[in-house]
Amino acid sequence: MKQLPKKGLAILLAAMITASLAACGNTSTEKDTEETAATAAVVAQTEAATEEATDAAAEATEAAESAKLSESDVTINDTIENSADGEHAITADGETASYSNTKVIKTGDSDSGDEADFYGDNAAIFATNSATLKLSEMVVDTNGTHANGVFSYGEGTTVEISDSYIKTSGNCSGGLMTTGGGTTNATNLTIETSGNSSAAIRSDRGGGTVNVDGGSYTTTGTGSPVIYSTADITVSNADMTSTASQGVVVEGKNSVTLKNVTLNADNNTKNSDKSEWYQAVMIYQSMSGDAAEGKSSFTMEGGTLTNANGDVFFVNNTATDITLINANIVNNDNDGCFLRAAAAGWGSEGSNGGQVSLYAKQQVINGDMIVDDVSNLNLYLSDGSTFNGAINSDGQAGEVYVELSGGAKWVLSSDSYITSLTCDADSIDLNGHKLYVDGKEYTAGTASTGTAIEVVSTGGGNGGAPEKPGDNGGSDHGTPPDKSGSKSN
Repeated sequence: MKQLPKKGLAILLAAMITASLAACGNTSTEKDTEETAATAAVVAQTEAATEEATDAAAEATEAAESAKLSESDVTINDTIENSADGEHAITADGETASYSNTKVIKTGDSDSGDEADFYGDNAAIFATNSATLKLSEMVVDTNGTHANGVFSYGEGTTVEISDSYIKTSGNCSGGLMTTGGGTTNATNLTIETSGNSSAAIRSDRGGGTVNVDGGSYTTTGTGSPVIYSTADITVSNADMTSTASQGVVVEGKNSVTLKNVTLNADNNTKNSDKSEWYQAVMIYQSMSGDAAEGKSSFTMEGGTLTNANGDVFFVNNTATDITLINANIVNNDNDGCFLRAAAAGWGSEGSNGGQVSLYAKQQVINGDMIVDDVSNLNLYLSDGSTFNGAINSDGQAGEVYVELSGGAKWVLSSDSYITSLTCDADSIDLNGHKLYVDGKEYTAGTASTGTAIEVVSTGGGNGGAPEKPGDNGGSDHGTPPDKSGSKSN
């Protein structure tokens, strides 16, 4: 017999449940039967959509792997090497320069982590002083401590790189590095890093703007997310994998935007003892002075995020907007949360929780949310979004506001405790559990009007009421460092 597709099976199951319940119905339970059948249909359709998206993501990952640019795919006509500590193989200083079909080999270390991380010391390829550096069909191979691959430093500096392969092996050696207000535009790269603290797409003090389109980005070291952002970083149509660290980290008043990206994160090794949790996406403020304080943002539109261990999102010691639009998000750790906003080892005890405004549009959210007593959450579900999960199932802790509109649905997975609620009469399915709003039990089928929580950003943030999605309060990334090496805060 020909098998039905998964979506067809799910819809058939929903229809069978509906028919069965209707056959057993009587006048006193007709309303309950209709509500249960409607919920069964929503859940079945949600599961079908998730399965289809997961299958599509697996196919996309397989296709991306087969299409991934390898070193042997790049035609090399010239080789440039440098082995001196602190020096560069290629430098563009206040000029317009271009290189293509070139292999760059860099060994040697930097005596100063700050000189390397902030100002580009020891990077294989370095652009500064408003230079414009164009790179195409390059192979960049570094093996040294603080030996970043391609570095863009300073306002007015632009690096454009395409169709290239970058590999770094040493600790503190990112693939693409942007600081001091520089700009990096990258297309169709393969970046592989294996050292600790070596993000594939990396920024540091002073931030800048990074745009990446296409390609494959993989990290295997401890403390090496695919993206570490103290800048405005946008990645589109790319395949990203981390095998020991978070997939994405956003620090301070900065942003990451993912569009049609496949991200596989397996954070399984601790880089410090400041937090007990593992996660795919971490948004925080370290208070090191490397990132301005204020509201950050993380946006994911389309694509797939698959988490292997722990929570999907963790927010600590900062305020942030998280916007999710029709993204397939799968957590393969049944003990992990979808979102955890909580205190950890960064910031001052008692005021170092996470302040989150989460906007979900055409979005399926599976998993619980935990908001501790020094954190808060504004959860906006709209445009047909579905949330299958609980909020603070162990009891009231931090303040939580939930708003459902545009046909959005919340199906509880266990008892939940929030402080304020806005919803239509048919927005919430208790699913046999209880929902407490400001200490009072919510009655099924009741419309509600509540008030959002005031989000007060730390430091230079905007504060005030929750802002519209995508507004991270400006482009201040921390004081751009002077080349003198002074560490301004």
